[in-house]
Amino acid sequence: MTDDHATSHLSSVQLQSLRQDLQQQLEQRRRHLDALRVQEQDGSGADGTWQELVTSITAAERAVAELSQAYDRLVAGTYGRCARCRTAIPFERLKVRPLARNCIDCQRRHEAA
Repeated sequence: MTDDHATSHLSSVQLQSLRQDLQQQLEQRRRHLDALRVQEQDGSGADGTWQELVTSITAAERAVAELSQAYDRLVAGTYGRCARCRTAIPFERLKVRPLARNCIDCQRRHEAA
């Protein structure tokens, strides 16, 4: 059961849309990570290529982790609330930036610091 207080600003249609977006992005990132790991197993690249591959794997792992955490927050009912001030993050912002953890005001303050 989700916490209605945490997600009350998002309609069930909005939540479903965000859930689908997160699931789709997560699946795409996992497939990409799997493909990179296959390349890593082949291990036939030059040093420069190998370093790029390792960097790409690290970035893909981070993206999968961030998407998984966002999806977990959605399931737990805490998705869509600012991590700093707990205010509701508008659906429009979440649609454009599904990994957004902060409202615009808190994000601006964070970036200015």
